[in-house]
Amino acid sequence: MASTQLQTSNGTRATAIEQSLRSIIRGNDEVVRLALVALLAHGHLLIEGVPGVGKTTLAHAMARTLDCSFQRLQFTSDMLPSDVLGISVYSATEQQFEFKAGPVFANILLADEINRTTPKTQSALLEAMNEGQVTMDGHSHPLPQPFMVVATQNPVEHHGTYPLPESQLDRFLLRVRMGYPEASSEREILRSEVGAARLDEVKSVATGAEIMAMQNEVTQVKVDDSLVDYALQIVKRTRESESLALGVSPRGAIMLFRAAQAMAYVDGRKFATPADFKSLAVAVFAHRVVVNARYSSTLKKSEQSEVIIRDIVQSVHVPV
Repeated sequence: MASTQLQTSNGTRATAIEQSLRSIIRGNDEVVRLALVALLAHGHLLIEGVPGVGKTTLAHAMARTLDCSFQRLQFTSDMLPSDVLGISVYSATEQQFEFKAGPVFANILLADEINRTTPKTQSALLEAMNEGQVTMDGHSHPLPQPFMVVATQNPVEHHGTYPLPESQLDRFLLRVRMGYPEASSEREILRSEVGAARLDEVKSVATGAEIMAMQNEVTQVKVDDSLVDYALQIVKRTRESESLALGVSPRGAIMLFRAAQAMAYVDGRKFATPADFKSLAVAVFAHRVVVNARYSSTLKKSEQSEVIIRDIVQSVHVPV
């Protein structure tokens, strides 16, 4: 009985988080939902879009909606790994080196314009995102839980950017794209003056402990074997596609499984459906594949993989 009450309470709280985010981010309801899915699936989120469409605002809104610690890092070309992770400083009093934790030691880390820093600094986040810890001078330092990286990046075609390597992209559960809002939504944004002033009014609706409880409940969402076969069939098609030089890895399949469970949970269901897998395939897979150099398209490189994954998903039979 207590378990059922907990799940009902947390399910209501997930709805409250989504509503709070939508009150700030207008005209991007799908992006808001995917951000919540990434959080509950214990994953990280990469938001891509041109400057000024609300990428940073979404990350700030998530941090304010949750009663958790928050740090923002504005990535630049001269940033060093120690600026992210921390540094060991010699203490004359203790006569030994002491570790001074960096900004990464927070529940929510906003990595703003992550592709404006060098690959060396980008790679500083690899262990933190995958293992939930930071190793310095042979000592491992666990990160606070829950831990989530919300990274933003400008399209790679912009000047002064360093495309994220495949190993770094693979650490992000989802990549979402934020474009220009529709005319009606943009009018609403201007009329309501959504921005920093409204962010100050956002109140937290969940604690870190409650988020971790919801993350645990997400893992209990049931997934039928037919859906597992469906997901693996999509993965297989990506590996066989002539349009792709590199298909989805087993890690990518696991990420889709977890994301589908979280999507079902956000919808208030205790079981996943084919629609959960189908709707998430592009956001989970598109940044994990490499488009074949022979693939001909007028689209930007960052959009080509999305079109290919979408076509593959449409070609796979949906279980009933």
